[in-house]
Amino acid sequence: MNNDNKLHKLSIGVITAMGLLATPQVFAQEEAEDGAEPVEKISIVGSRIRTDAFANDTPIDIISVEDAEQEGLKTLGELLRTSTAAAGSSQITAALTVGFVTDGGTGAETVGLRGLGANRTLILLNGRRAGPAGTRGAVSAFDLNSIPLAAIERVEILKDGASALYGSDAVAGVINIITKKGDDKTITVDISQPFESGGEDKRINISYGEEFAEGSFRVTADYRNTAMMSRGDRDYFNCTERLQFLEDGSRSDPIDPRTGKPHCSETGYGLWLYGGVSSAYGGSLQAAYDYDGFFAANGFESINEADVGFTTPDGWYPVSYGNDYASEGWWDLNHPYLAKQTVVPETTTTSLYATGDYNLSDSITMYGELIFSRRTTETNDYRQFWTADVGVLPATVLDGFDGNGFVFPVALTDHFSSDIEVNYTRGVAGLTGDIGFWTWDLSYQHSISDGDYNQDIIYRDSMLMAQYNAADGVSCSGEVTEFSNKTCVNIPWTDPQFLYGNRSPEQLDFLFGRDNGNTEYTQQTLEGFITGDLFTMPAGEVGAAFGFQVQRDEIDDRPGYHTLNGNSWGLSGAGITAGSQTTKAVYAEVKMPLLEGVAGAERLDLTASGRWTDYDTFGTDTTFKLGLNWEIVEGLSVRASRGTSFRAPALFELFLAEQTGFGGQLAVDPCLDYEAGFASGAISDTVYQNCIADGVPADYVQAGGSVTLVTSGGAGRLQAETSVAESVGVVWTSPEDTYAVSVDYFAIEINDEIDNLGGADIVSRCYSSIDFANEPLCDLFTRRDGSSANDYGIDQVNGGYVNIAFQEVRGVDYNFTYQDDFDWGSLRFRVEHTMQIEQYSKLFSDSPYNRRTGEQGYPKHVGVARLTYSNDDFSLTWTANYFDSTNDYEYYASETNTTTVNGNTVTFIDETPWTTYHTVSGSFEYESLDVILGVANVFDKAPPRISSSGFDLGNTVLASQYDFIGRRVFANLRYNF
Repeated sequence: MNNDNKLHKLSIGVITAMGLLATPQVFAQEEAEDGAEPVEKISIVGSRIRTDAFANDTPIDIISVEDAEQEGLKTLGELLRTSTAAAGSSQITAALTVGFVTDGGTGAETVGLRGLGANRTLILLNGRRAGPAGTRGAVSAFDLNSIPLAAIERVEILKDGASALYGSDAVAGVINIITKKGDDKTITVDISQPFESGGEDKRINISYGEEFAEGSFRVTADYRNTAMMSRGDRDYFNCTERLQFLEDGSRSDPIDPRTGKPHCSETGYGLWLYGGVSSAYGGSLQAAYDYDGFFAANGFESINEADVGFTTPDGWYPVSYGNDYASEGWWDLNHPYLAKQTVVPETTTTSLYATGDYNLSDSITMYGELIFSRRTTETNDYRQFWTADVGVLPATVLDGFDGNGFVFPVALTDHFSSDIEVNYTRGVAGLTGDIGFWTWDLSYQHSISDGDYNQDIIYRDSMLMAQYNAADGVSCSGEVTEFSNKTCVNIPWTDPQFLYGNRSPEQLDFLFGRDNGNTEYTQQTLEGFITGDLFTMPAGEVGAAFGFQVQRDEIDDRPGYHTLNGNSWGLSGAGITAGSQTTKAVYAEVKMPLLEGVAGAERLDLTASGRWTDYDTFGTDTTFKLGLNWEIVEGLSVRASRGTSFRAPALFELFLAEQTGFGGQLAVDPCLDYEAGFASGAISDTVYQNCIADGVPADYVQAGGSVTLVTSGGAGRLQAETSVAESVGVVWTSPEDTYAVSVDYFAIEINDEIDNLGGADIVSRCYSSIDFANEPLCDLFTRRDGSSANDYGIDQVNGGYVNIAFQEVRGVDYNFTYQDDFDWGSLRFRVEHTMQIEQYSKLFSDSPYNRRTGEQGYPKHVGVARLTYSNDDFSLTWTANYFDSTNDYEYYASETNTTTVNGNTVTFIDETPWTTYHTVSGSFEYESLDVILGVANVFDKAPPRISSSGFDLGNTVLASQYDFIGRRVFANLRYNF
């Protein structure tokens, strides 16, 4: 057997056989028998240029932890987001889980390739599946916090669909995390210190490895703490402004007279006034209390002084009313709670990783891995609460109020914090060996994620009791609430101090509490394979791999007592999400050398693979993949592949218990003020006629209470997604191996995509139906009957996971590497660039296309460039991560950046410019000490600012491509002992 063929077989093994990475000694033994240089079995064929992606039949990125250290990256998630296959879409990061409901819960970090989501990207750890981790019912992906970066040597990213080999979750590609081996022993201290407070990152790591005649082992212990960063820590996260401009470029925002600057448009609190008093001010009237005496000192007219037929206790002033646009600026919304709102959560992670192998005989080796990780995450937040359940309060039932009007009190509270603890344990045990030139591997993997999530809540039963007492004008008389078991306390809904957040201990105890839930997710996998040579063809030996897999997944999410009973006011309710799924699969791959050493074909290899999979939740399916690697002449080759994939529904998509959320009538109900909508052309004649047919009166023009949105799993109705992935590329390597270039086109098309059919989609499709009387979507929601204040709003919408969508993504990956040695040192320059040609989806077959490319979070061009100079034990590295400009103007009626405000045509900002972040670092070795020093975000570039749109925080775009922390210095000190 020649060495070249073994290298080709290794390439098959890395991409094909998941257990192969655990068997270094097998191939070393074979090579030694041939008298050739031993080849590390996890190597991927390539030139001496460290760009393995240039020599394979499928495009592969190799990202080393060395790169991460030189760039000041501290987590596996940060490392993976440097890959252009991930950087082209917004990922779930710890910062982006704060204040949002995301898969995996608060603090979880996941990654999805090609913008297709974490559910469609397979994470392997040393070639074997890494089980999911996180909290709440939508756990389905590996939490990247679970393994310390210090235990990792490199990451291989297969940027191509691979369900034929790895299973249904490899639709967009595979990420294989390779851990360190060897007998080195180190203590590492790693810090990242921002130039401004907040977001500090500290880590200490101890790693101990030993190699001996019969095997090896390595243990890594890691402790990391990331300090909380709050909105008040960075100017660009502080007050949200409207950011609107007149034709001459001046700001049109209302001005806050306290500061002389544009108004801080944040969460409101105070009194919303309706009825005759509101009409006197032109409608849309709020009343703000003069907490600091500013209104009185500067001659503002109070409501009592205005003589509008409505009186209040002293100190209430009209703000944000229809007759005067400037009055919007008078409302002081820069509340102290704002500065304390979490952007980056406080996170502490303690991890232990151990791996080892032992030779039971000359041909059989036993190996194992163990991870234990504990992550705690803490967040602070604030929220509104109001008399939503009873609506407005007549002035006659409120002390100090009188006249023609109604009062709707809105209060603030910082009782909205959360803390999470996730304990993740994963063990692997396996045997591997060889029979002649065939290698076999058998392994068992068991992972358990046990997560507790604790959330500050407002008791719904207390809120109802307090609201109904206020509406009826009565005081408490010893009543006890149903679920929270609290004795009634009188709530002063219109007291300025209560609204501001200053409350008595009795009030706090009556209204506020905490709910505690738990999520357990277990995954067990038994898999085996055998790989070797089948027979010899004129161009070489035909390599093959055959394998099987049996996997069982179980989820058991039990929300807290109050969430289960719907007693958490204003937050999503949920039931118990519990279910299991067993998967059985067999797969095979064959690699055939068709031609070698002929004109026009230095080498031509064809790879074919197939997989049969059975899911006990819905049935079986078969997938295949073909790959071609054609080396035309030495240094120039073409590679291509085409494969089918399917994705089985995740457990939460099947078994998610009914979760409730809340939406606004304006966003959900097309029949709200439908007469005016039809007259302006905003709704069609079909919608107009169907609103009439449904009995919605034309005078239903005022939005009522919120819509209850129910989401549930699709067990019994969901089918697997199906997809096709194609790629074709060209690779060129210079004769002297100094330059290498690759260009790869990719396309992935998903049919019957599993998606959550939301409330707005259900209601809109119902009223747009030409067969309204028989439209099944109309049975999924209910309306109120108008008995309360002419409220005919949507009451509840029952949505959930269904097979409805279509999605396609196409693009091109570019890679360039230059490396050479000189008398004065070595230079290495690398550029990785991805151009997304398009990414679009359709909700229904007749729906319009939703084109994401170029939108915020989905830049058309992304890339990373790295330049390294090294000389002996010293090196300097410069890195630039860049992202194309984006805009979301297509979502506005004008599809431009113009609108009309206060009778003026104004422009606003909903676009981001081309953004580049620079990092510089240097490293040197001195005896047993390795030191890296650097600065990330060298030019302290703030994240892009946009006008207030709902996808921002303090006018900062909420997308994972942008740096939220700012310029920081980082250091890595490693002592080798």
